[in-house]
Order: sequence, then structure tokens, then C-alpha cells
Amino acid sequence: MEKDVPKGTENQGWSIAREALLAGGMIGLLILGLWFHTGTLPPLVVVESDSMIHEVDGEIGSIDAGDLILVHNLEIEHVVTYAEATQPGNQHFADEMHGMGGDVIIFQKNGLESTPIIHRAILRAIPHDTISPLNRDTGECPDDASWDPESVDIDGEVGTCVLTWDVPGTTLEDVETISWIFDGNNTGFYDCQRNSVYNHGEVISDYLQIVDWDPKHSGIITLGDNNHCSVDQGSDVTPGAGGLPTQDENGRFTYGIDAVRGEWLVGIAGGEIPWLGTVKLALSSGGPGTDYVPSSAWVGLISSIVILLASPFILEPIIGIILASSPEIKEALREEKTSLIAEGLLEQE
Repeated sequence: MEKDVPKGTENQGWSIAREALLAGGMIGLLILGLWFHTGTLPPLVVVESDSMIHEVDGEIGSIDAGDLILVHNLEIEHVVTYAEATQPGNQHFADEMHGMGGDVIIFQKNGLESTPIIHRAILRAIPHDTISPLNRDTGECPDDASWDPESVDIDGEVGTCVLTWDVPGTTLEDVETISWIFDGNNTGFYDCQRNSVYNHGEVISDYLQIVDWDPKHSGIITLGDNNHCSVDQGSDVTPGAGGLPTQDENGRFTYGIDAVRGEWLVGIAGGEIPWLGTVKLALSSGGPGTDYVPSSAWVGLISSIVILLASPFILEPIIGIILASSPEIKEALREEKTSLIAEGLLEQE
């Protein structure tokens, strides 16, 4: 004997499925909209470390662990460096992103597959004098020239040998090696915020210095805002800099990466959605997890969840009051009351 299905069960099941489909559709539309806006998929990255923080307790406007960052798909030529953003008279002067001058970029270390790095673009080297390679297939160059696989040679082919460099945002042009100090003259003062631990006995300056750097190829020097002038490219660029760790072709760890090339660029950091990435970090089985998430992020995340869950209960009566006071609702209620009175009179007859 078949059991009767309780009345309303089928409708209830369809209602739940409909709500789930609606929620999934809204999320899909949100992701699609972000994709169109940024040109990248996924359009967001989660910040895992504290290398970009400005305040220990975190702050909105700078990049903290647990933040979601929009990633815009732009070519490396569009990146504004700290040097360009702090050079008076430069077309990009005073351009700021996430609390400091210049763009923050997302890139792969030496182009290798790994967790992308999100650090600030400091200074860019571009070829000035070039010479054609002896062998383009192997990247063989004449003495005193550096092989650059991305720049265009005088013969129109991609790949050239660089003899001298220009540095946009500075007065450096046609130089064999690059030296520049960010002491507040010509470009901004980049405060290393070093203490007795970071300044190695006070033998390193309080501001960022680039000393006798040979770029090897065109690219960008990068630095985490919280890394005390320890540029990602290491001591070959800045005295005392440790540099980012990476692995060579034999799997051995080395410190200091190459200047960021165009093909290694994932994108340029856009807007910030604070705190929400903390959920992903908490659920992640690898990486640092929530070790670097500031206390304010937890407070912000929990507050956001509470507000989100409470908002329907708060908004529903408010919306009800607003609707009840509208002329259209009043007219509808009046017509309904008139209709009920008319039905009552008809029944009495």
C-alpha cells in the first residue's frame, strides 16, 4: 500500500531547489561580472602573508592577510612604479594604490608555477642601446651585453642583446648598471623602517638604495611594503636584501629572483575586499593558513557574517512599514475591504 505524500511536501522541495538555483545563479553572475571587469579568471586572489601590511592590527586600504584582491589583466607596460609615482613632474606623479605610490602587481617568481606573489612595483629597467645576438636560438650575446628574450631587436625580431638601460621615473638614461637612492630627492623617500634587527648594526641606510644593479633583461624590481627594503631580487640589487626564496632547475633553494618580466605578470592589483579571504585560509590544508591574519580581520569577518544573517530580520519589518504606508498599498487594502463588505451583503441577501 502506497503512503500518501504529505500535503505541501512537493512544493516545499521545489521551493528549496528554486532558492538554491537562485543563489547559484547570483554567484555565477557575480563571478561573470568580475571576470568582465578585470579580464582575469579567477578575478580575485587571497592574500596569505603579512609582507604588505602597514599596521600590525591591519587596516582597510592596505593589503592584509585574509583580504581578497581584484586582479586586472593588464600588460606590464601599464604598470606604474614607485619611482614614477613619486617623481615630481612625471605623468604618473601621486598615483597611489593600497596606501603607497605605484602599482601593486601579482606575478610568478621567475615564471615558475607556485603561489603568486603580490608586491609593489618599485623601479623598471628598459633597454636603451641594443645589439643583435650572435645566436638568437641560444640567446648568445657579444661581450658586455645581456640577453633579453622579450624586447624587440633592431631587426624587428623578438629577443635582443642589451648594452645600456633607461629607468623611467628617474634621471638615469643610457647606463650600463643602475644605481639609485630613494632619499626624497628626485623621487620619494622610501623609509625602510629598519630597527637594530633589520639594519645589520646600522651599516645599511634608512632609505631604499639600488646599487650597481645589472638587470640582465628588462623587468621590474619588486618589494613587499612590510619587508624593510629587502627587495625580492636580493642583494644583487640592494645591499643586505635577502630576496625571495626560489628553486633552481636542480631543485636547490636560492634567494633573490630575477626582475619581473612581462610573461611572468599575472595582473595588477585592483580593489580590496577586506576579511572575506580569511574563510579560505581557515579551510586551507596547505600554506600558512591564518597565521598572518590580523585580529581586526577576524572581528570584521564575524561582524560581516552577523550583519548578513541579521539583515533579513531587520529589513523585513522596515520594508513592511514602508510598503504599508505607500498610497498603492492603502488603495489595495481599501479595495479589498470594500470587496469583503460587498460579498457579505450578497451572502445576507
